[in-house]
Amino acid sequence: MSVNNKRKIIIVTDGDRCAQRAIEIAVERIGGRCISKSGGNPTPLSGGEIVKLVKEAKNDPVVVMTDDEGNENIGIGEKVLQKLLTHPDIEVLGIIAVASNTQEVEGVHVDFSIDKNGKITDNAVDKDGKPTSQKVLYGDTVDIIEKCPKPPIIIGIGDIGKMNGKDDSRKGAPIFTRALEEIITRSGITIEH
Repeated sequence: MSVNNKRKIIIVTDGDRCAQRAIEIAVERIGGRCISKSGGNPTPLSGGEIVKLVKEAKNDPVVVMTDDEGNENIGIGEKVLQKLLTHPDIEVLGIIAVASNTQEVEGVHVDFSIDKNGKITDNAVDKDGKPTSQKVLYGDTVDIIEKCPKPPIIIGIGDIGKMNGKDDSRKGAPIFTRALEEIITRSGITIEH
């Protein structure tokens, strides 16, 4: 496939039921496609299965969930993430890296984060969406990112669909929606509705 034919995806490092609801609502709001079958805690599909679903999706960007279920080692979600970041038919527009309380992880350097109030902050955020004093975000499905070809943008975010109600799916998941919009705007793609 030529560069222009690559499927354009956004990876989210979360996939539990609450996050999945918020992700599906936000993706619908921006006119993208969500691979709902990639949701789960941990990710229920292999990298190959997800690639196949991405290729079948109606239009770009395609949002994929990867989740390690709190595993501080390289878990299922990180293996999927690695496959997507290195696949020749896929262009990863960006990663939305989700903070968690998982201990013993290396973390990932973010370009910036969206805090619980929807504001851009230069540093990472914690699980509640509060800015921290450093650039490294700690989450259970993010360590592998530093070892793979780096996507154009990595945005940090708190616990999707939560953040003390600020990202509630019943409100349209505004914080996660903002993160998606930032990736789309900065990548310069247009969405076919």
